[in-house]
Amino acid sequence: MPTCPECENVLDIELDEAEEGDVVACAECGTEYEIVGVEPLELARVDDDLDEEDDLFAEDEEEE
Repeated sequence: MPTCPECENVLDIELDEAEEGDVVACAECGTEYEIVGVEPLELARVDDDLDEEDDLFAEDEEEE
């Protein structure tokens, strides 16, 4: 069974029903992951893009 990279809790993913683009959430910490590959299973944090955008916004404010 796959585990959450954040808190190491077991993620409830039906591997035989998993499809690319599905979003799963960790029941323990609430972190959301998108399935980006099924063989082997690959997960990407859903909010990673938002964190990068926030960092870019903060850098723009510092330049002003």
